[in-house]
Amino acid sequence: MNVRLGSVALVALLAVPLATEHGVLARQAGAPALTFSRDIAPIVFERCASCHRPGAAAPFSLLTYDDVRGRARQIVEVTRRGYMPPWKPVAGYGGPFLDERRLTDEEIQTIARWVEQGTPEGDPADLPQRRDWTEAWRLGPPNLVVTMAEPYRLRADGPSVFRNFVIPIPITESKYVAGLEYGPGNPRVVHHANLRIDQTPASRELDQADPLPGYEGRLSPGAQYPDGYFLGWTPGQLPRLAPKGMAWRLEPGSDLVVQVHMQPSGRPEILQSSIGLYFTDDPPVRTPMMLRLGRHDIDIPAGASRYVTSDQYQLPVDVDVHVVQPHAHYRAREVKGFAVLPDGTKRWLIYIDDWDFNWQDVYRYAEPIALPKGTIVAMEFTYDNSEGNPRNPDRPPRRVLLGENSKDEMGNLWIQVLTRSAADRQTLFSDFRPKMLAEDAVGYETMLRADPEDASLHTDAALIYWDLGQAARAIAHYESAIAMEPDDVRTRYNFATLLAEQRRFDEAAAHFNKAIALRPEHAETHNNLGAVLWARDRFGEAFDQFSEALRLDPKNFRAHNNVGHALASRGQLDEGIRHYLEALALNPDFADAHVNLGRALASQGRVEDAVRHLREARRAAPNWAVPMADLAWLLATAPDQRLRQPVEALRLAEQAARLTGRQNIAALDALAASYAAARRFEEAMAAEEAAIALAVAAAVPRLADELRARLELYRKGEPFVDRKGIVVSR
Repeated sequence: MNVRLGSVALVALLAVPLATEHGVLARQAGAPALTFSRDIAPIVFERCASCHRPGAAAPFSLLTYDDVRGRARQIVEVTRRGYMPPWKPVAGYGGPFLDERRLTDEEIQTIARWVEQGTPEGDPADLPQRRDWTEAWRLGPPNLVVTMAEPYRLRADGPSVFRNFVIPIPITESKYVAGLEYGPGNPRVVHHANLRIDQTPASRELDQADPLPGYEGRLSPGAQYPDGYFLGWTPGQLPRLAPKGMAWRLEPGSDLVVQVHMQPSGRPEILQSSIGLYFTDDPPVRTPMMLRLGRHDIDIPAGASRYVTSDQYQLPVDVDVHVVQPHAHYRAREVKGFAVLPDGTKRWLIYIDDWDFNWQDVYRYAEPIALPKGTIVAMEFTYDNSEGNPRNPDRPPRRVLLGENSKDEMGNLWIQVLTRSAADRQTLFSDFRPKMLAEDAVGYETMLRADPEDASLHTDAALIYWDLGQAARAIAHYESAIAMEPDDVRTRYNFATLLAEQRRFDEAAAHFNKAIALRPEHAETHNNLGAVLWARDRFGEAFDQFSEALRLDPKNFRAHNNVGHALASRGQLDEGIRHYLEALALNPDFADAHVNLGRALASQGRVEDAVRHLREARRAAPNWAVPMADLAWLLATAPDQRLRQPVEALRLAEQAARLTGRQNIAALDALAASYAAARRFEEAMAAEEAAIALAVAAAVPRLADELRARLELYRKGEPFVDRKGIVVSR
């Protein structure tokens, strides 16, 4: 669900003359003399100048003595009330956090005493060195700067505007990104920005369909944060580079999708944001993960002054917490995030006792918080939907449901964690993802209760149920969306793809054909229609569709892979291999092309090259059973003794058999060959007999005969050697 913030409420500190006798307040008896240069400037430069400087978000600058003296009384007032600087976490309940803008009691008293003493300037030589705020990028010159192709004209008045701007990233090879810095271009009107990466053309297509720069509405599902990272900007938030070994990977052909929340200023404004990217040569060796806590069945009655929503999750592995980010809208009043350790000890992650929609931030710990396996992480948000809440936007209050617009409500606590190993991360991902998806499903159903005729909500709900493996519910939502908007190409395309996965090929083909009629230039639709036709044994028509996809988009790596497979199936191995290599040049991590290329090379007797590509497929898709079984087969049956590795082959084949529930012929065949290579013939025979039973049940007699021939070898105590170097039964 998209995280959106609200409008900024910046205090305009008006200059008020100091009411003094003879122009100077009497100095407090016995108090040491304070000066701006020595005592006040260090506080202002450190805590205030990130926003209060020329060109930044605040409406005035506080970089000089005259700037500060002219607003001295108001500075005393807002710092005493804790309104400025805007730092919401309560001290002692989580943290300490990096870049805290919190003033200590002593600093607040120092400012007040300086004003009481008449705001003396002191010796300018005592001024501390000030950060060079004239530098456009606070992290230094970026390796790459991308900018909105066209400026966007924001209207003079009216409600806030959320708009998504799509910016191509001009790189020709994979890059490791250590950091990113957002330059709003017009900070007077930008409240916040969230930045995501889209490796699909979906966001670009939505942008092209809108006559103005960018597009409105919910983000394309293809626009995602990099694994484990927030990419965003709020006023005063300082950008940081990732620690060594924790960069994220950026692929060629990706778009940067910038969701900007803008506030009209009373006059027409121009926005043209830029983003600086910082690359590193250090590949990522550790990838964090985001945990999202929060209930999505929010339903707050009108007038309810204390509505509480809570959520929790028990960690299946040890983690270190690096960042927290709470998010809610106007009616939230109190935000709690905490952990309960296995021994019952409670540890605070964050506590905000006076939530303000206008001042949200990403809070990074100065030192990560270690939480052991079995710890329960929890959140509890309290809302006030009564007239007593001065921030409630509704007068009189109304019933409020979950929703992405600021007039609705949300309540999430995002927690960035780092596991101790890649295996632990996979365990955490596999355990947590179903919980998050299930809550997303609840959220979409909640929003649909408020707006059942919103076709895009039905489409998004369908995607969630699809991810959850609940195909029937996904299909029902797609059918509702298409009934409302029959000419929506994206919905047709996704629905057809789901139907194809369900092997409802005729229905899938009908929807793909309708999508092509609506938009004949969409290469991926032709490619997927080809895959459906191939599954129906209509090979010639399938090849035509694959070829049309390539004509429309010569850089479509999936179409290259499919054309290669069609050619290889015709015996044109060299041509097929050429297309597989094209696919991998466009996407080196495309596991399907590595598998197909490995099989083609094995068929040519190039077993060593085949093994290399199957290992690449394993790297790109470590939990995919197909490359496991194929690699196990080659390592068990290679005619070149140097390439045989029975121990590894058996480990891979056993894993492939487990992943497929021992119901996959190829995995069992590879397992039998691996047992035989390890001279464990009784087990080899049992595995092959199970494979034969599956082949007979599937009515593939030729394959069953091949398997029986190998079974006879195992009965004689002989391992199978694939003399032709062919990966069979795959």
